[in-house]
Amino acid sequence: MGRKAFTLDKQIAQLRERGIVITNIEKAKEVLFDIGYFRMGFYWFPFEKTYPNKHHRTHEFNKGTSFDDAVKLYYFDFTLRNLLLKPLSRIEIAFRTKVTYLVSNAYVNSPAWFVDPTVVNRNQSNSFEKKVYRQIVEKIPVIALHHRHHINDKFAPAWKTLEFMTLGEMVHLFKSIKDDGIRLQIANCFGIRKLVTFENYLDLIKDLRNTCAHGNVLYDFTPEKSIRKGPAMFKGIGENQNLNGALRVVLYMMNQISEHRHKEQLADIDELIDQYCIFPKVQNILMNISGLRQLHRE
Repeated sequence: MGRKAFTLDKQIAQLRERGIVITNIEKAKEVLFDIGYFRMGFYWFPFEKTYPNKHHRTHEFNKGTSFDDAVKLYYFDFTLRNLLLKPLSRIEIAFRTKVTYLVSNAYVNSPAWFVDPTVVNRNQSNSFEKKVYRQIVEKIPVIALHHRHHINDKFAPAWKTLEFMTLGEMVHLFKSIKDDGIRLQIANCFGIRKLVTFENYLDLIKDLRNTCAHGNVLYDFTPEKSIRKGPAMFKGIGENQNLNGALRVVLYMMNQISEHRHKEQLADIDELIDQYCIFPKVQNILMNISGLRQLHRE
């Protein structure tokens, strides 16, 4: 078993023993009771002497580390996650809509093309019902209602079914489509000419969306796959594995959907970065870990 839980007073005492500066004890207790000691640990981690070593942490802080700086880093993350959820949702909906429209109109005689082995690969067609569709029917009244009205349909048509698939399921479906011409047509809707680049961006959007939706840490975000050079990452200098590179992809994709919303999003991110970069130690983390050097004004 893990160690026993301990009180706010003991949490404060332990942090101070490890070298963190706490000037307002009552406020620190309020933060720990609101956010939690474990979650806050992700935000004072970069202030520790052994950072970025995760396996042999001494939990001792660098001299002069302030509890307030860790809290500021937390709120930077919290605000950025909320800022990103809207454009990520917009990108997801635009991608879903284009897949549904273009593929459905290419195969008008196969309304359930997402399980048609002439349209998608066999892994998709064979596994979809068990892995995806059963859960949709159980959870979504609209789909259950479709089957009550159309008892001979094994699946609801694509324009209904795809609406209730997760982004991860949509990305998997897109990759399973056999006709590269149709897939490239979808990629071209976002100004991307190479399928390998488009799929890489989709994977990044999926990873980032899941990070934001589940309240995970953003400042040290690292995509599962390095971001490929392309229209969003034409320089590709040290940004293909950090938050800055991920934001570039989001901003690029948003610009393909709405130039106006892209400008708004860019301004919001710039304002947030400016707000927290006035604090030297937080700025150091955002620049050296997140890679936010250029503040997206290039």
